[in-house]
Parts: sequence; C-alpha cells; structure tokens
Amino acid sequence: MSDANAATHSADRLQFDAWPPALLDWFDGRALLARTGFAASLVTCHEDGRFGTSLLGIGELYASGPRSLRFALWAQARAARALAAGGRAALTFVFDGAFFQVQLDAMPIESTGAQGVGLACFEAVVASGEAQRVPYAQLDAGITFTLDERDREMTLERWNQQIEWLKAVGR
Repeated sequence: MSDANAATHSADRLQFDAWPPALLDWFDGRALLARTGFAASLVTCHEDGRFGTSLLGIGELYASGPRSLRFALWAQARAARALAAGGRAALTFVFDGAFFQVQLDAMPIESTGAQGVGLACFEAVVASGEAQRVPYAQLDAGITFTLDERDREMTLERWNQQIEWLKAVGR
C-alpha cells in the first residue's frame, strides 16, 4: 500500500482521560426523550474469567463530572455482581460518527430509591478513553433501539427517576 493510500485509510484517534465536552453534555441526564435510541455496551469480567455485556440506555448513564460516570444496573445482573467484586469495565458506543471505548474504574454507590426498585448504582472514574474514526467512512450508529410504544412513558419515567437517583448520590 502506498504512503498516500495508507494515509487515507488510517484511523484518527482521540485519547482522553476526561469526557470531551460534547459527551459531558450528552450524558447530562437531560433531554432523555430526544436520546432514547442511544445505547452503550458495558463490558465486565465475571467470576469465571469470561466477559459479559450489559446494554445501557441513555437513562441509565449520568456524567456527574468531567471524569466520572454514574450508572444503574439491575442488582441481580452478573455485571452488577462483577463490578461490586472488581470494579473495572469498558463502555463502548458510537457517538458523532466515531467509535468510543472508555475504560472505567467503578465502585458501588448507595441510592435508597434505586435499591427500592432492584437497581444497583455505580460511580466510575474515566481511567482512559479513545475515540476512533476513519476518513473513508462514518459510523452512523452502534447499538440502537426503539422503545415499545406501550411501555414508552413508563420507561421514560423510570429513566428520569434513575437519573435523579444518580444525581442525588453524595448530596
């Protein structure tokens, strides 16, 4: 491959240890209805050494600061147990035409409201992050979904409540 050809096919990488401003805004807990199709994959390592993936919607993620991310998981989920035991995870998603992978160091946080409905909450520090894009193609979407119309309002209500619980931790 010629040098010119290699240059047009090389990936552009952005490395960070704090949320870029656009992502800090994206994970601000507001405008959930407009962002309902967004999903991120949380990858954790389980007791048996195998990796598992939990899919999180925008209403389960809240950036409480430039280097932090709070999130809610079902308490009985393998990912919740794995994070309570070890605390490391990778969050992957597509945003603004790029693929993001963020390494997180997480720990459980207390939220009486969330526990009351079977959720476990976590606060993670962004250990490192990377965004990749290529000049010849733009990622349009990663994992996306559409809320079922029958449960849409109930889900949005639950998400709004979860964001409030995540915001309130430590106040």
